[in-house]
Amino acid sequence: MLSLTDPRWRTLKGGYRTLYDASGALRRLEQDYDVWEELWGELHHQGDVGEASYAAVPHLVRICRDAPRRDWNLYGLAGLIEIERHRKSNPPIPDWLNADYLAAWGDLEKLALRDLADASERELIQTALAVIALARGQLRLGAFLAWLDEGELAELTEDRLAWSTLYV
Repeated sequence: MLSLTDPRWRTLKGGYRTLYDASGALRRLEQDYDVWEELWGELHHQGDVGEASYAAVPHLVRICRDAPRRDWNLYGLAGLIEIERHRKSNPPIPDWLNADYLAAWGDLEKLALRDLADASERELIQTALAVIALARGQLRLGAFLAWLDEGELAELTEDRLAWSTLYV
């Protein structure tokens, strides 16, 4: 895993395809500061992700692993980075990061499964399910779950759900 003090952070590009040193925000997250808005804004932009986005994922998992409860932002942001990594216009994961990135995804899946056991918030359930699908190679299902919004869920009224008449 790229150390947060490694000078390479200053050479990595984020979601705007410009240099973004995520190490500062990740250190603040370690200290329990709410930096999710910055990370969302800098690590992803309109489908674009970069090497800084990939390098941040192992740290996001490491930092959030020991929290008594994980925020949906962990799953949402990591899932979005994984989805967009497959876009042809985005760079591949650098060779020096590939093993750490994949290991973080293995840990992320375990965390998501653990958090689902007692989750009740829609955002946490939805993003954790998306991460599980992505971790198991189901890119389309993971993307569907990640991008499903509240408006689309609201359209699923009882009369639109074919099975609902069987159980009402």
